[in-house]
Amino acid sequence: MLDAFYGAFSPACFALLGLWLVVVQIRIGDWRGSETSKRMSYVIALNFVLPGLMGVLALVDTQNGTFWRVSFAIIAVGGAVGSYLMRGFRSGDRLRPAVYWMAIALYVAIAVLAIIGGTYPLRTEAVLLTALIFVDFNTAWLLLFSPAGDPPAAG
Repeated sequence: MLDAFYGAFSPACFALLGLWLVVVQIRIGDWRGSETSKRMSYVIALNFVLPGLMGVLALVDTQNGTFWRVSFAIIAVGGAVGSYLMRGFRSGDRLRPAVYWMAIALYVAIAVLAIIGGTYPLRTEAVLLTALIFVDFNTAWLLLFSPAGDPPAAG
């Protein structure tokens, strides 16, 4: 049903991942000494690769609803767990906790919708994946221009 969407969405996610890896390479000297920057850059990469992987798997067997539901649920749970394990915040930092919890909430919603199944949840998942990429892109942009060693604090 959403073949055209996932046919475009997945390559876009992997292209953003590739661009993010270039950014990481450019900023590695600044971020190497900061555990929080390393964690944040990993979560950004995770949030580009997992939706891209979901998009690829959605196209493997478009007629088999069980396949996409199971693969989306497994990947979404992995994204939520991965984002949760990478959290860790400085006192007074408001941006990163919001990003981590937003990613976790989106992944959990995607997993629940995958378990429910059906046409409406499939479309809603596409919207949630797009929202995840939007949040991730903006987080990456803020981290790119943050001072050396520390991710930006909102406020």
